[in-house]
Amino acid sequence: MNYTAKITISLKEGMLDPEARAIQHALANLGFSTDALSTARVFFITLQAENVEAAKAEATRMCERLLANPVIHRYEVEVGA
Repeated sequence: MNYTAKITISLKEGMLDPEARAIQHALANLGFSTDALSTARVFFITLQAENVEAAKAEATRMCERLLANPVIHRYEVEVGA
């Protein structure tokens, strides 16, 4: 069966996020005040698996092997049909 995995990868707490800092600065220049801002990458991957648990396990392996650097990133995997 086909499942869609939504993988969100973001920087861990304490890691510098220069892209977020630049966006926050630009928003301030436009008159938008923000208390905090962070960036994240979102991947939508369609894959075949026996069930939701197997699809989530496969997507998690993708994160661990390629998509996320465990030293600086955290990730969240959501799977739907």
